[in-house]
Amino acid sequence: MPIISRRKFLTLAGLGASFTTLGFRRPVFNDIMRKKGRIAIQLWTVRDLLKEDYAKTIERIASIGYEAVETIPPPEGMSLTEAGEIIRSNGLQVCACHVELPKDGKHEWMEISEAFDCQTIVWHGWPEDQRYKSSEGISELIDTYHQANDMARSNGLRFGLHNHWWEFENGASGTFPMAILHSRLDERIFFEIDTYWAKVAGKDPAEITRLFGDRVKMLQIKDGPARWTPNLDDDEPEPMVAVGKGSQDFPAIVEAGGDNIEWMIVEMDNCATDVMTAVEESYSYLTENNLVVRD
Repeated sequence: MPIISRRKFLTLAGLGASFTTLGFRRPVFNDIMRKKGRIAIQLWTVRDLLKEDYAKTIERIASIGYEAVETIPPPEGMSLTEAGEIIRSNGLQVCACHVELPKDGKHEWMEISEAFDCQTIVWHGWPEDQRYKSSEGISELIDTYHQANDMARSNGLRFGLHNHWWEFENGASGTFPMAILHSRLDERIFFEIDTYWAKVAGKDPAEITRLFGDRVKMLQIKDGPARWTPNLDDDEPEPMVAVGKGSQDFPAIVEAGGDNIEWMIVEMDNCATDVMTAVEESYSYLTENNLVVRD
């Protein structure tokens, strides 16, 4: 995910968005024996703190108990190598690297992979590509993603896609772009489903996770009102809250993911409270409710 202002973040055919809003969180019982994803954080959440003191911020994340981070480009003046060394020195893994798509056949994927000791790369998907609005444009994007996947695999890397809300908005055909990608992309291209933006688009994140099955390897976990507002067009999403304090039904999402999910990745684009407090509260909610597995 690039360090830039993000202007416009974010059914299967006919999928509705109906679900019951409860006044309490559904409990998760420890006797549900199933594999769950491990816990990580997307560093976009703490981007401002990283600019102030990268090492101190990474140390704090590790002290809370997070096992891994998903990377963004390091602050200006810091090399990829320096950032990678700080992350490793705090005992953290890199579960995935958010990257740009190759341009004119050029990319930094191998440099990024080596610096962060990570072979999993994810196209962050920002900003909105207008080609998602037409069937011809989606076909062009599928070709682009296949080329990127071929490039990744030829270098020993794994390639995935991250969504915002527009990939889940129904088009004139009655379906939505992510459904088309799911049906036509090389099955080796995985999905990192941003559960919040899926809900903003009117979809049930648990149902999406279930329907997309073993193609979903990672879930971005964020909470808040999760509703579309005109301010999204101006890159002003409503403030988000610590995981478990908003409108998302994470027990249902985790259950839908089953054995497929490798990483549950906490993220907040905006935060209604002190961001590091929310980061810690999110960790507590996910671990205390047995929604993640830890080594």
